[in-house]
Amino acid sequence: MTRWGMVIDKKKCVGCWSCMVACKQEHFLPRNVLWNRVLITECREYPAVSKVMYPVMCNHCKDAACIEVCPTGASYRREDGIVLIDHDRCTGCRACVVACPYQQRTYYDEKNSEHFEGQGLTVYELKGRELNPLQKGTVLKCTFCAERVDGGLEQGLKPGADREATPACVIACPTEARIFGDLDDPQSGVSNLIRARSGIPLHEEFDTEPSVYYVD
Repeated sequence: MTRWGMVIDKKKCVGCWSCMVACKQEHFLPRNVLWNRVLITECREYPAVSKVMYPVMCNHCKDAACIEVCPTGASYRREDGIVLIDHDRCTGCRACVVACPYQQRTYYDEKNSEHFEGQGLTVYELKGRELNPLQKGTVLKCTFCAERVDGGLEQGLKPGADREATPACVIACPTEARIFGDLDDPQSGVSNLIRARSGIPLHEEFDTEPSVYYVD
């Protein structure tokens, strides 16, 4: 079996937001919709203040609360661990938005909004509506770039190793703070890194078994 997952090295993250920009470009996300976010804060006191970067995204949980509460079965988990939303079945009830303990889902109600109000749709926006049409009144979230993973596998590529089969946020990171791979493979890069540096998921106490781990 395969369970796709990600390890994020907090020491390598410089807060450049490349992951956020790459994600928006890859999926033609509209204004006010982010599937990747980098939370930046400060710790300790002067003169030893340090900045802390914490990238967050959908955790593609093994025991996902969003799936449990979805009344139509629109939220589902694939055999490879990726959690997706069937937008044809989503009624926009937002039960999953409330249930997600990581606050990583967004209700979309601005299908016809423009990036630059009053100036019409840009070429980028028009292309986005052609390649990745979003359905108004449904919920959106990170997909682990499932289309890249699936397309790469069809070509015999290895997700996490080959760019064309790897999530956009991973290949865009200039410091290689993100690593993607198979959590069920004990010899994969993500599994080795989790063991070597005691990787932990965000909020283990939620008991959702996330597929995203962090190392310090």
